[in-house]
Amino acid sequence: MTDNSVLLEKRGQAYWITINRPDKRNALNAGVIAGIAKGYREAHDDKDVRVIVLTGAGDKAFCAGADLQNSGAAFSMDFSRPNVDYADLLRLSQNATKPAIARVGGVCMAGGMGLLCMTDMAVAADGVIFGLPEVKVGVFPMQVLSLLQSIAPARLINEWALTGEPFDAKAAQAAGLLNYVVPAAELDTKVDWLIGRIVDKSPTAIRRGKYAMRAIASMSFDESIAYTESQIALLAMTEDAKEGLKAFGEKRRPTWTGR
Repeated sequence: MTDNSVLLEKRGQAYWITINRPDKRNALNAGVIAGIAKGYREAHDDKDVRVIVLTGAGDKAFCAGADLQNSGAAFSMDFSRPNVDYADLLRLSQNATKPAIARVGGVCMAGGMGLLCMTDMAVAADGVIFGLPEVKVGVFPMQVLSLLQSIAPARLINEWALTGEPFDAKAAQAAGLLNYVVPAAELDTKVDWLIGRIVDKSPTAIRRGKYAMRAIASMSFDESIAYTESQIALLAMTEDAKEGLKAFGEKRRPTWTGR
């Protein structure tokens, strides 16, 4: 079940997923997790959607992590189930074939760091504070580590996770968590600019490219080079590849069919 804790909106070719709990610093609960998952699925079911934008309502928080007001509910588990809903959301994001951008306008902590890491690109306001404060309440950023370890340097992750101390947007960008850091007043302009640099490209190339990047992530060089040489041959047979090469030769903008 979902509620109004997540707003889903199609804006042109972008599908916006907005965590709508600004009074709770957009903290995660069951409704938020279900709402984001629903947004990812709806975006993939709509052939006109080219990119997903994940953000939080207001300017105070992107997502401050799990809702700790009811601490028992925040970390309760049904041990009869092998999967946790938050972990399933991260799995869903990694199997996505449409690119996602995190628009980070406010604090990004704990489980919010996982949401940041599950996107392909991220733009943040320059005053945003980040962190993995779980050790301060006796837990650890277990699921977040699954994605974070492939993005940031190990020494920094060790410091963030073991001390629980926050860090700023400049440090987050230097660690590879962010593509761009801009003044808060320019955040939406930069996100729109990045959307524009995606939606005019081949949806087929992006779809198959994301699939390939996911596939080779755990491969050795010999495995990945063999896999990708077959993938480029398959991609070259698509309508988009043929159209792209034809348009290049004719010095015009391509018309993508997504096939």
